[in-house]
Amino acid sequence: MARGSLILIVLLLSFFIVPADIVAQCSICTKTAQQLGERPAKALNMGIIYLGLTPFLIIGFIGYRWWKNNR
Repeated sequence: MARGSLILIVLLLSFFIVPADIVAQCSICTKTAQQLGERPAKALNMGIIYLGLTPFLIIGFIGYRWWKNNR
């Protein structure tokens, strides 16, 4: 149980350590964002990261619950 808690803590901390300036835009989105300005470009980038991360979090949660129930 302590090992699982340690892994969970490390994963949560890694989310906070990752730099916030991750570029998640394709070339077309980058050109569109450059035309919009800096603030809308950052919002577009965060929206892309949010939409990309959500399925991984859902699948990870389901996998964790499945693993926990089958132990």
